[in-house]
Amino acid sequence: MNYQMMRISHTNDPASLVSRAATAKRSQTLAPTAEGVNFFEHDHSLKQLLPQYLDPELLSFLRPHFLELGSLLGKELAELSDQAERHSPKLNYRDRFGRDDEWIEFHPAYRAMEALAYGRFGIHAIGHRDGVLGWPSKMPPIAKYVFQYLFAQTEFGLLCPVNMAGSASELLRKYGSEELRKTFLDRMLTQNMDELLRSAQFMTEKAGGSDVGQADLLAVREGSAWRLWGEKWFCSNVDADVVVLLARPEGAVAGGKGLGLFFMPKVLGDGTRNAYRIMRIKDKLGSKSMASGEVLLQGAVAYQLGDLDKGLRHMLEMVNSSRLSHLARAAGMMRRCVNEALAAAAHRDAFGKAVIDHPLMRRQLMKMIVPTEQSLSALMFTGTFATPVDEYDGKILRIMTALSKYRACRDNITVATSAMEARGGNGYIEDWPNAKLVRDAHLGVLWDGTSNINALDVIQRTVRKEQAHRALEAELNKRLNAADLPGQFKTRLYGAVQSAIRFAEEVAGSSENERFARVAAGKLYHATTAVVLAVEGMRAAREGLDARRLLLSRFVLEHRFDRAAALNLEAYRWEEEAISFVLSQDKVSLSAAEECLRA
Repeated sequence: MNYQMMRISHTNDPASLVSRAATAKRSQTLAPTAEGVNFFEHDHSLKQLLPQYLDPELLSFLRPHFLELGSLLGKELAELSDQAERHSPKLNYRDRFGRDDEWIEFHPAYRAMEALAYGRFGIHAIGHRDGVLGWPSKMPPIAKYVFQYLFAQTEFGLLCPVNMAGSASELLRKYGSEELRKTFLDRMLTQNMDELLRSAQFMTEKAGGSDVGQADLLAVREGSAWRLWGEKWFCSNVDADVVVLLARPEGAVAGGKGLGLFFMPKVLGDGTRNAYRIMRIKDKLGSKSMASGEVLLQGAVAYQLGDLDKGLRHMLEMVNSSRLSHLARAAGMMRRCVNEALAAAAHRDAFGKAVIDHPLMRRQLMKMIVPTEQSLSALMFTGTFATPVDEYDGKILRIMTALSKYRACRDNITVATSAMEARGGNGYIEDWPNAKLVRDAHLGVLWDGTSNINALDVIQRTVRKEQAHRALEAELNKRLNAADLPGQFKTRLYGAVQSAIRFAEEVAGSSENERFARVAAGKLYHATTAVVLAVEGMRAAREGLDARRLLLSRFVLEHRFDRAAALNLEAYRWEEEAISFVLSQDKVSLSAAEECLRA
């Protein structure tokens, strides 16, 4: 738009500059959001990867459901999520007769989102029971995580209870009595909203925080059940119908070994409310649609799950499932952030050309795209091991879950902030999607273990104690051996894996294992995702699709795995063409990608 000409044409009529028409015309220069597009159809990376990770018959069956959800995410679900964000849950302590029967009032938009997640798509039940969406058997977990990845691009908060429903049902299935399973299990996994029992996990207490072993919630045996006395400090989905939680049986030893796992219904068999109180709802920075609260347990009835001395071990199964869900959510939110940044940069003009054509913005976009694609590859790779068939699979799942939770959730914060900056001042305004994305991104580094906790889990447990890194190394080398990658680049990938494994071992065996845990975990994540990206890119190229993941693999090696910046411009020459390929809407040929790898 030529503002100089507009000013001249309105010289004799200054009032026209403030007319509704003039205001509307100026508004056309503002960058649009990504809303309105089909988030699945628009996601070329996901569509190219799905054939590599899902059985063709299942993918053909799921594709219409992915398309339907993708359409809802950019339109109907976007509106519902915005309404639920603005109208956060309200705690009512008494009914109109003055009875102490607190309940939480949710905006209808939140209930409508629940109907989509639980009812229409059955995201909570995929992988846990037969018949979801009409598929005759259980689907592999990767299908569930793809739905979560898509859903998170619009709504983050609801995915917490949705994921807890599936993981809590697994604890009940594996460790609950036959009577408990018969009473509760089907209703925890139903898609019938009138019958659904929503699930929660109450873990955190005031004294312990991440140090769960300090928990002091007391469990006192009463016949075949238990009574719980004490507090839980951070309870997400606080008004859930059923809850899994840790408590210390009376007389048990101190620390984590003395904790038992329990299953607590909100309503007892006789229809009376169980003896615990919701004291308040947390006023959270993000995830405002979903109610997190504080609970006072006053002799609440609960039922034992598994052996009393294995409660923490059993609960960590749910935590690890939640960590993998966090990877799906982080990957999805980063994808949304990239889409928002691209929409803003492609639409706006600055200093005579589109913002996306400025070299500095192009470099900034790459800093968002690379970790986003890493997280998607980490999700697809890890998701294939989510139902391990042997010890080898179990070790890969164990180390990748903690690795990815640590790194992808941290990357989500950086990507969300960069996307807000790409939009400019509007990104800081609540009318636009960026502010919500920034707030929600920070929760990923808090729930189910902070960055420190997950990095320590990688180095002190999965590497030092479980030797899980050896299974990961073998798997990556196996995939590299089978991939027809350019020789010199393939050698670099082998070297990255070897050096990351060696450093992780060195840190794990050192007295400084805590100090360098995050560095070692980060190196492992970057080496792993560089390999997975390269193998995916080569396979896609061989199948006549897009080879750009090969280029992304090199970006990971040079900018994330090896963070030592080159001090001569010649070292960066290859990037100019590679960035153009990555940002292009056109298919990147194998020959073009290989040329960039050699440069």
